[in-house]
Order: sequence, then structure tokens, then C-alpha cells
Amino acid sequence: MSASQPDRERARLLWQCRRGMAELDALLANFVQRGHADLDAAGKQAFERLLKTPDPLLIEYLLGRVVPADPELAVLARQIRESML
Repeated sequence: MSASQPDRERARLLWQCRRGMAELDALLANFVQRGHADLDAAGKQAFERLLKTPDPLLIEYLLGRVVPADPELAVLARQIRESML
């Protein structure tokens, strides 16, 4: 039996969330499990862009220490932080 498209997509994203920094791994993987499916197409594209952010800057975004200049990424970073609450 093969996995469904949503399952394959979730697995692909979870693999991309493995960054080697435990804090990032936890924040990103938790969001993929809890909130990613609720994003619209633009939000999912923004998440893909966010995953391309270098780790040192990404952790700053996700911890709220730096606000991304891109408004879509700023909203997404806030959503990821809030998904941990």
C-alpha cells in the first residue's frame, strides 16, 4: 500500500525540518504536525521559503528576536511560535 499524497508531503517536510539544531527541529516539526495542513497555498509557499532561511537567522525569526522583512514570513514565524503554546 502506498502513502497518500498528503502523507508523502508531510514526510518530505518533516525531513526538511531536520536542521541539526534541536530547537529548530522541534519548532518546525511541531508546526508541520499541527498547523501546516491549515495553511492556504500562499502560506505553504511561504513555509517552503522559510525553510530556505539559514539556521542562525531562522532561529531568531522563530524565537521572535528578529522579525522577517517579508510580511508573509513574519506572519508564519508568529504562527509557528504560537503552535508551541
